[in-house]
Amino acid sequence: MNRRYRKPMIAGNWKMNLTPSETRSFAEAFKPLLSKPRLCEVALCVPFIDIPAALKACKGGRIAIGAQNMHELSSGAYTGEVSAQMLRDLGVKYVIIGHSERRQYYNETDATVNKKVLAALEAGLRPIVCVGESLEQRQFGVTLEWITCQVKAALYGVPQDKLRRVVIAYEPLWAIGTGQTATAEQAGQVCNAIRTLIRRLYDAKTARSATILYGGSMNEKNAAELLAQPDIDGGLIGGASLKPEALSKIVQAANQE
Repeated sequence: MNRRYRKPMIAGNWKMNLTPSETRSFAEAFKPLLSKPRLCEVALCVPFIDIPAALKACKGGRIAIGAQNMHELSSGAYTGEVSAQMLRDLGVKYVIIGHSERRQYYNETDATVNKKVLAALEAGLRPIVCVGESLEQRQFGVTLEWITCQVKAALYGVPQDKLRRVVIAYEPLWAIGTGQTATAEQAGQVCNAIRTLIRRLYDAKTARSATILYGGSMNEKNAAELLAQPDIDGGLIGGASLKPEALSKIVQAANQE
């Protein structure tokens, strides 16, 4: 991490886990574990049904609440969908966009991701945009080309003054929920490539201030090594974010000077 230009961030992605009552219990256990003073941003991206409980349980604290998805349009006949404006009205700050599971199971495309990014920014949300390669793509040696295409597509039409509100999360598909983790060097290389691309698309100042996270089985044991990479500004945490003590240890790793 480079704290001179960027504030570290740890975001939990609960996926389809925990009920509203379990959310309250999690917050009661997690909040006392956060150290003071805090250097990094902490966010919990929870299922839609848990958002009101999470907001209430974390009110007045130092934990931002995020959603895991949203529709690209503000309203309409889209049964079961939720708009960015609805999330913003609730008090949500972040929204995950383009997670590999959304791309795989719900056929989200780079074009869909771009529409959602623009809609989130328009509504005042901070999108956490996920990019990542499959195991086959890494084996074929096309990781950086693939990531470049995903990032360029996601940021298409995003003006420079709004890019500071975008968080990019690099999550290699082969390391999500598998227990496998990219080495610190592998993760750092891709995050550096993302920052280099942002510099090329915008400018050096914008690239220095961009927040880039690593996901893919980051946990309390490997967080410090991954976060030591200069272009990794934090983590998008899956399974470990469901355990208050484990998540607090990852936050502690991000808080180290």
